Amino acid sequence: MSFTRRQILGGLVGLGVVGLGAGGVRYWLGKPMFADTHDYELIAAPVDLELVAGHSTPAWGYNGQAPGMELRVRQGDWLRVRFVNQLEQDTTVHWHGIRLPLEMDGVPYLSQLPVKKGEYFDYRFLVKDAGSYWYHPHTSSSEQLGRGLVGPLIVEEREPSGFQHDHTLVLKTWHIDEEGAFTAFSVPREAAREGTRGRLTTINGKPTPTLELPSGQVVRLRLLNLDNTVTYRLNMPEADVRIYALDGHPVEPRPLGEEYWLGPGMRIDLALKVPEAGVELPLRNGPLRLATFKGLASEQPAGEWPAALPANPVPEPDLEKAETIGFNFEWSATLAKPNDKGPAKYWQINGQAWDISDKTCTDRPIATLKKDGHYIFELRNMAQYQHPIHLHGMAFKVISSNRRKIIPYFTDTFLLGKNETARVALVADNPGTWMFHCHVIDHMETGLMAAIAVV
Repeated sequence: MSFTRRQILGGLVGLGVVGLGAGGVRYWLGKPMFADTHDYELIAAPVDLELVAGHSTPAWGYNGQAPGMELRVRQGDWLRVRFVNQLEQDTTVHWHGIRLPLEMDGVPYLSQLPVKKGEYFDYRFLVKDAGSYWYHPHTSSSEQLGRGLVGPLIVEEREPSGFQHDHTLVLKTWHIDEEGAFTAFSVPREAAREGTRGRLTTINGKPTPTLELPSGQVVRLRLLNLDNTVTYRLNMPEADVRIYALDGHPVEPRPLGEEYWLGPGMRIDLALKVPEAGVELPLRNGPLRLATFKGLASEQPAGEWPAALPANPVPEPDLEKAETIGFNFEWSATLAKPNDKGPAKYWQINGQAWDISDKTCTDRPIATLKKDGHYIFELRNMAQYQHPIHLHGMAFKVISSNRRKIIPYFTDTFLLGKNETARVALVADNPGTWMFHCHVIDHMETGLMAAIAVV
């Protein structure tokens, strides 16, 4: 097993440090002095937030923000990010949903060594697919994501999309109390069930915000679920709104319908026809208001619905020659208590529970695929709780379910409902050992993760 060499950070010259303030260390995302080495600097450091009015929350953020600042790149270009760790913990950056080389995937002891405090790591990869993606650590995930180390990565289409207005909305529910202090990110009783829920839901770090949009225009809304646990039942009653992409990949535009279940790690791109000036439309999670969209007087002529977005260059699986592999996601009472040998294990895949403290787990992949082979994964949820199943390094096509009608689409994360069996297909075109796990973070950390090798 080989690692990308860690580099020691000799100083912060040219790293865009703004300075210190009463609210904590503040950084910014800027162009570096030496543009021949990287385009952006991304700095993980403590940052104080006011999530609850009048109270301070000791969060961790990227470049002085939590959630982190939006990164944008054009499809077909290289993304070059120098990541700097100013936390007391080791960390990495995983680029969720991006098809990239293994050494850039951000998994410690598999694709790279952890980045220690005062060190930097250069992430450089060609971005193949347009769409809405995100970045986060793959170390101490329940705490690091829970404290705010998440951020959006937007890959713009190679050619103009037809949308004149584009807004990113990051959904996150925080584990804090009424005074803004953090509560437990993972509680054993809840980790063995649906996952440990937070208390305060925000969009772009603000609870129930109002977003003013130009009336009469068709606006692109990118909704990203960057929560540890919560599945949002998104609905916009009385709105004229259509789905344009799921988890970064375009679909034939269609109405949002009654509601869409957006699990942790999942994204959806909507097009909203903004109502006349002064009219308000709610965005809801079930019956609960998440945000309000308000029409703002505009002198622009009424907007038209853009054409469907161009498909990403994902290889099409041949279902006739595909080999089928089954994966059972289940709870195991026999493994359900912590012991002195390692962390608790409440979940397993095909009878195997992942041990997050064991650095050698990746040496024992649960499946080995042939490079460029065609496969169907049969995903069986043997439990009463939902699991957003995420695959690193590749995209797969959802083709069927025993519980709902599926219009086939490509994705990297599929919300597997309780007692649901779904079939997804892929071409194993990216060599390496890739993580395969539930994106309810405390499910992942208590067993529901595996490695899949492509050789």
